Amino acid sequence: MANRSEAPTAHPHGAPAAPQLRGSWLARGKEGRFSVYLPRNGEVVRWTEGVDGRWSEPVSLGGGGLTPSLSAGQGRDGYVHLVGLRPVAGKPDHVELVHTTQYQTARPALEWRSITHPNGASYHWTGTPSVTVDGIGRAYVFSRNGGGGISVRAQKDAGGWHPWWDLVGSKTDPSPVALTNGSGFVELYTSHATGLLRYVQRESGAKPIREEILPAAVTMGTLAGVTGPSGHCTLFYVDHDGRVCAWSPERSLKPTYLTDALGTGPLTATRCLVDGFDCTVLAQQDEDGRLALAAYPSEQEDAGARWSETGERHGALVTALTRAADESLVALALVDGTSLITTRQRPSADGLALEGWRPLR
Repeated sequence: MANRSEAPTAHPHGAPAAPQLRGSWLARGKEGRFSVYLPRNGEVVRWTEGVDGRWSEPVSLGGGGLTPSLSAGQGRDGYVHLVGLRPVAGKPDHVELVHTTQYQTARPALEWRSITHPNGASYHWTGTPSVTVDGIGRAYVFSRNGGGGISVRAQKDAGGWHPWWDLVGSKTDPSPVALTNGSGFVELYTSHATGLLRYVQRESGAKPIREEILPAAVTMGTLAGVTGPSGHCTLFYVDHDGRVCAWSPERSLKPTYLTDALGTGPLTATRCLVDGFDCTVLAQQDEDGRLALAAYPSEQEDAGARWSETGERHGALVTALTRAADESLVALALVDGTSLITTRQRPSADGLALEGWRPLR
């Protein structure tokens, strides 16, 4: 199986031309309704699920010339933090990271504000940021920096942001994965040419600490992760032999083989209930263009996982997985960067059976 290259085709700013979506861009509000966030024509647009299950027309959340890159993170309070990249005024070859927050479903978001760039107020594209929210509601924005390592900027308790912290590293994946564990501490996972890297927070509000590289042959651009029922995080990736592996540092010293990959693109992961059991679900687009799902009992990687294809053949898919208020699976896919389709787990069905895919509207 061919390895995925380090970065997709880029536009003049150096950022990928196709939409790059990370994290909770399909988010469930505290009342149970979903919102979808998508970068489009230099801004972020949002679709909101109504109380009758129908979706709203797209609503602009602004952005002022964003690149097609968006990361979303949702805290336990339900607030959604959005982070994008925007060309710097007067310096079209440089970008800065910008942030906004939506506090309630269907309500306006705050004004987009610059949080600069790890290498200064402006710099060329170095990667797609990843954002997560700690246990008391502070956002942490991770980004690959100009040296190829990882930097993070965290919100302060009383408002505003700490300076960028350089977490050290080199030659890391342009699309890292930020997670929050069951203790409310943040973790960042990425890969290096020689293996896997974890940066972990040991105290609330503290700077995450870089751990030793775990030797592994990782295909960059395939990373995904979940926080399991134990509160420990699990990272998923495709290795150079086309195998899907899972690594949970607090539960196992080495990665565990789950199944063979069906394609070379990124994985997506979440948890949901299947036949009443807490299961972890993975998604990947296969080589024929169909989306495939695989499930296994959460934190029981030795059970392995088996793929099941769903839906029709498509061009490029960017997929989001999450769960509804009843813990059932909800899936959303962006098709060829233009149209959105969605499906849900069938109620009362045995196994992981899905309804038919349908357009968002």
